[in-house]
Amino acid sequence: MTTFVITVPGTFLSDITDSARAALERKLASQHTDVSENEGLNLLTLNEGGTFSIRLEVDAPDRYAAELNATELVSAALEEAGIAEADAPLGPPAVTGIDSDL
Repeated sequence: MTTFVITVPGTFLSDITDSARAALERKLASQHTDVSENEGLNLLTLNEGGTFSIRLEVDAPDRYAAELNATELVSAALEEAGIAEADAPLGPPAVTGIDSDL
């Protein structure tokens, strides 16, 4: 297995509350560990205009599976934080780091 750091971009179509942001970060915290922290990557970055980037680590056999898993994790975390899918559409995920034992 390889650990991939995946960035999932998106846009909040309405303002996100501090409590929703905290809930989202709590839900995803376990996916933001050594590789991300050593590279100085923030779990959640909010930009002007409601755009955001979420960076998390996913163990997967290949890039495709990692991107798919990351998108599913972010979608589930948004829902659990009370943010409807229609209020935070996601963009295409991208691999931003790889840590392999090869």
